Amino acid sequence: MTCRELVDSVAAYLDGELPGEARPRFDEHLAACAECAAYVETYRRTVELAKGAYQDADVPDDLLKAILARINPRGR
Repeated sequence: MTCRELVDSVAAYLDGELPGEARPRFDEHLAACAECAAYVETYRRTVELAKGAYQDADVPDDLLKAILARINPRGR
């Protein structure tokens, strides 16, 4: 797996939606690539913060999805 492939599939990975055969390749790449490991952790934390920021607010689901889509425009 290349760094570009990892970046393109990080949302699916974190959502547990990465196809079974791709997940071991993703994990292997993370173990060998410090930059991608840092990217995934930063991405994960950003999503947590974004969700937490709107946890107590009455924010429409479509707005939250739009925000998350801007974080990862290649994702879903």
